[in-house]
Amino acid sequence: MTLSIIPIAAHRRLPRLGVWDAVAVALAVGLLAALAAASHGIAAPLPASGAAITLDPWALPGYALRTALRMLVALALSLLFTLIYATAAAKSRRAEIVLVPILDVLQSVPILGFISVTVTFFLSLTPGRTLGAEFAAIFAIFTSQAWNMAFSFYQSLRTIPTELTEASYSLRLGPWMRFWKLEVPFATPALIWNMMMSMSGGWFFVVASEAISVGNTTIALPGVGSYIGLAIEQRNLAAIGYAVLAMLVVILVVDQLLFRPLIAWADRFRFVQETEAAPPDSWVLTTLRRSRLVEWLVTPVGRLWAWSYHAAPKGRERMPLPPQQVVRRRLGAPDLAWRAAVLVGLTWVVWQIVRYVLSGVAPAEVLTPVIAGGLTLVRVMVLIALASLIWVPVGVWLGLRPKAARIAQPIAQFLAAFPANLLFPVAVSAIVALRLDPDIWLSPLMVLGTQWYILFNVIAGASTLPTELRDIGTSLHVRGWLWWRKVALPAVFPFYMTGALTASGGSWNAAIVAEVATWGDKTLRAHGLGAYIADATTAGDFHRIVLGIAVMSLYVLILNRAFWRPLYLFAERKFRLN
Repeated sequence: MTLSIIPIAAHRRLPRLGVWDAVAVALAVGLLAALAAASHGIAAPLPASGAAITLDPWALPGYALRTALRMLVALALSLLFTLIYATAAAKSRRAEIVLVPILDVLQSVPILGFISVTVTFFLSLTPGRTLGAEFAAIFAIFTSQAWNMAFSFYQSLRTIPTELTEASYSLRLGPWMRFWKLEVPFATPALIWNMMMSMSGGWFFVVASEAISVGNTTIALPGVGSYIGLAIEQRNLAAIGYAVLAMLVVILVVDQLLFRPLIAWADRFRFVQETEAAPPDSWVLTTLRRSRLVEWLVTPVGRLWAWSYHAAPKGRERMPLPPQQVVRRRLGAPDLAWRAAVLVGLTWVVWQIVRYVLSGVAPAEVLTPVIAGGLTLVRVMVLIALASLIWVPVGVWLGLRPKAARIAQPIAQFLAAFPANLLFPVAVSAIVALRLDPDIWLSPLMVLGTQWYILFNVIAGASTLPTELRDIGTSLHVRGWLWWRKVALPAVFPFYMTGALTASGGSWNAAIVAEVATWGDKTLRAHGLGAYIADATTAGDFHRIVLGIAVMSLYVLILNRAFWRPLYLFAERKFRLN
């Protein structure tokens, strides 16, 4: 083992530069300039409430840069979290017992719940400075992005075709090499679609992330979210229109500079390559591939990365049992001890929550959020069922037609990013004017941003449908409902379960935004757990905030364990590609 394969930069000559190098340098300089502009004022003193926010349209480009930077930083942290957390949950059955239920709970905890608990901590890191508030905003956006990415990666690792896994063991790939050569490439196409959904999810909660209000603490960071919050407060429809336009521009720019290149690059990782279909392309990726300067800069990194594969230990030749078969074995003493330790830890956590809640809430009031949670549960299940009926067929159609998917992708990203707050003027005005029931007509706002989890995951699943299955269906003249039942739905079902599971958790999260709609001095409330938590957050009542979050987490945990998780395991066992 030697380091001689790594070139020494001192004697490497700079290549001759051409047009593609000039374009690459222009892109790099432009991104650095945008980063510098977005970072301006991060270390400045914390401004007074609302003092830094203006509805001047010319301020929106700077606000959009600040918001985009926060969301990209949160996306990078979400990706790191996904690679570590989901891998641990998928590879260790003992870790899975703890990590998957925690993930079920975290994806349903309202973003205001995270802010309520963490804002004081982040502000204390840099007293009197904007940086602490920036940390709080980035963490809040992270909580709206990370969970669906983790579920997607976890699902992909659990459904890798057995033949590919056996081949990796036959080649004696070590854990490090198997992870980067098999597991990450197999999961990449679906993960990229969920990264796009995560960016859109960040936009959906951008108002709550940048306009933070907990009790007597109110912070409005310069950004599109705080701009929208102020526009809603002042009932300024023109400002809302400008904000929508700024969102659209940022989404298109990020799509061109980040997601379109990623989709084109990840096409090599598809399970089955189609020779007759034109591969997706991206002018940014083409520029990077043809730039000699970029190649000169990344070659040492690539060789160092390749050396890490050779330096890592070799793997064993025999493949261990799949996780679903290991669980069926009789539990030994270490497993029983681990489960007992988990049960003791869970009991202690529950006792601490109960003790804290009862110190500020009368026992008779505990039933109030439980009843409210039942109402929200009905809304969530009905809306997920309706969204599935609409978006599963659409997702399959788009996934089988790459050209149509490329056109629909930015449109779906924009619609998924559309914050429910921007529909408050229409929703509140229509409900008041027509004397409608808020309990019914505010409900669609819950699924406005979360229904797209289903669409994006179904598109990812349909795009990986092997050509052989489609050709067999065509040869046997399988059409209509028989084709859906035997070909399409089995192929996308594991991906749909990831989308439905995250959409369900996201809908609980969105309830805190959708069940209380405000437009100027008019406020409408739907009876539900989201409204209960929103009112407690506004009042700064931490005892009722914790109670509401605990009840919501309990509902989600029971729903996932009794309904979603059995379906998830069924999809993993029955419909994996083998």
